[in-house]
Amino acid sequence: MDLVTVVERLPSPGETVLGRSFARYPGGKGLNQAVAAARLGAEVLLFGRVGKDPFGEELLSVAEANGVDVAFLESVDAQTGTAAILVDPKGENMIAYAPGANALVDEAYLERVLPVLSEMDVLLVQLEIPLSTVGALLRRLPPERPLVILNPSPAQDLSSLRLGRVDVLVPNFQEFQALTGWAGSPEELERVGRAFLGLGVQALVVTAGPAGAYLVEPEGFARFPAFPAEVVDTTGAGDAFCAALAVKLGQGRGLYEAIGFANAAAALTTTKKGAVPSLPTLSEVQAFLARFAA
Repeated sequence: MDLVTVVERLPSPGETVLGRSFARYPGGKGLNQAVAAARLGAEVLLFGRVGKDPFGEELLSVAEANGVDVAFLESVDAQTGTAAILVDPKGENMIAYAPGANALVDEAYLERVLPVLSEMDVLLVQLEIPLSTVGALLRRLPPERPLVILNPSPAQDLSSLRLGRVDVLVPNFQEFQALTGWAGSPEELERVGRAFLGLGVQALVVTAGPAGAYLVEPEGFARFPAFPAEVVDTTGAGDAFCAALAVKLGQGRGLYEAIGFANAAAALTTTKKGAVPSLPTLSEVQAFLARFAA
């Protein structure tokens, strides 16, 4: 559950700033990405855990209302995951995340759902669940199916993961810097990014907000400019990008088409407040793209 305060400006450490408004929005990377993919026309199953509390009940109902299959989503005796989010007038944000029930997505749970996961076309994974569970998942999936997209957020040390089972790694620019310790310019991103290819990742896609997205793959390097948008709140934009990328790749489309489509979905997401409420539908993304194709 996202607890969002709009502030005059983002605070410095130890500083209190005045909030303009407060709102609660259904969120979490798993839910955001599942709902986004469903709104874009995919058949979506959501895996994970929520608490047996009002937040958990609300999140389950939101997922179901958006056409997400929650048959494998478990309710447990724990607090539902929450995120405290500060948003400034430019739409930039700061987020603190308390995993709650997400921390209980353990290897015992994985054991129960692995046969179903192994039959998916595309598996979109985030790091709001234990890294050890993600590691076990990557070790135990069949070698050819499903296509795996790993969104390493929040950024953590990935050295324990079998990255050779990751088809597409999708960090944002800040996460990429945290993962690599690199603080250079986007122009140098290709050189640093190729280290992930050396670890077995098939392709690296780095999202960079208004700078667009960057692709590093064995065949080369490309930058995809962002679409212009009147930014209200950037919360959820990265999740919309990942979901849209997964949808297109699941349809058998190439990375270039998928990234362009994902950039459009992300741009539209920034034009509304909140995460789930701002996620666009397929028809909205298609109409948006048509404006730039004319």
